Amino acid sequence: MDTGKAVILFAHGSRDPSWREPMDAVAGRVRAAQPGVQAVCAFLELDQPDLASAAAQLAAAGANHVTIVPMFLGTGRHARQDLPLLVEQVRREHPAISFVLQAPVGEDPRLLDLLAKIALA
Repeated sequence: MDTGKAVILFAHGSRDPSWREPMDAVAGRVRAAQPGVQAVCAFLELDQPDLASAAAQLAAAGANHVTIVPMFLGTGRHARQDLPLLVEQVRREHPAISFVLQAPVGEDPRLLDLLAKIALA
C-alpha cells in the first residue's frame, strides 16, 4: 500500500452545497476501494478547496504522486485552457510531487457506455 498516492477529483463548483455530494461520494468510493490512496475534491470556482489548496493539503499529508481527474462530461474551455494552467501552477509550487492530469471523465468510453445503459434503463 503506497500512501504517497493521491487523487484530486476536479469539478466546476456550485453555490448549492448539495451539488458537490456526488463528487464527495466518488472520493469516498476511491478511498474505500484503495485505502492507501488519499482522495479529495477540488473546485474551479464557487466552492472550496481550489486546486492549489487541495494540492497543498495532499503535499502536507505526504503525497508524492497525484492524479488529477477532471470531472467534466465535455471538454470545454475549463478543461482545455483553465485546468492545464492551474496544474502547471501546482507543479511549480510542489516540484517534488508528480502531478498527472487525466482526460475529462466524459472522454472515457466506459463512462459513456454506463451513461447509455442508465438512459436505457
